Amino acid sequence: MPSFDTVLEPDLVEVRNAVDQSAKEIGTRFDFKGSGAKVELSDKGKDKEITLYADSEFQLGQVMDILTLKLTKRSVDARFLDTSAKIEKIGGDKVKQVVKIKAGIDTETAKKIQTLIKGNKMKVQAAIQGDAVRVTGTKRDDLQAAMALIRKEVADVPLSFDNFRD
Repeated sequence: MPSFDTVLEPDLVEVRNAVDQSAKEIGTRFDFKGSGAKVELSDKGKDKEITLYADSEFQLGQVMDILTLKLTKRSVDARFLDTSAKIEKIGGDKVKQVVKIKAGIDTETAKKIQTLIKGNKMKVQAAIQGDAVRVTGTKRDDLQAAMALIRKEVADVPLSFDNFRD
């Protein structure tokens, strides 16, 4: 039976390269000379996060802009970054922000995809499997229509499709 998986997976090699390029640019830019601005990528098992350090909130915004630009140049969608964490003050006037990298579809988004497919009365079924959603159907055209529907309706998350089987 034809099927595909809807997943949320960033290219971690490209993310690491973008972080390295951002750190290099921060080190060479004139407006960051003598400041404590830096970018670090930390791996905590399955959770990946980028920590941004700067001397002020304005400078932290500039560091975030550099990182976003480098990610975009490396074809990594900026929607993979979860910037909802608040800015923390650390020692004196320095600040930091932890930005999580989204990987795996959360249960809320998975349920949204599942109800979307059921609500449109398509001839496909969606099943949540861990951090992915498997969509199965009898015809390839139905699956492609389901892909188009998911891309259109769930635009706030950079979803991709893999394991397409005929």
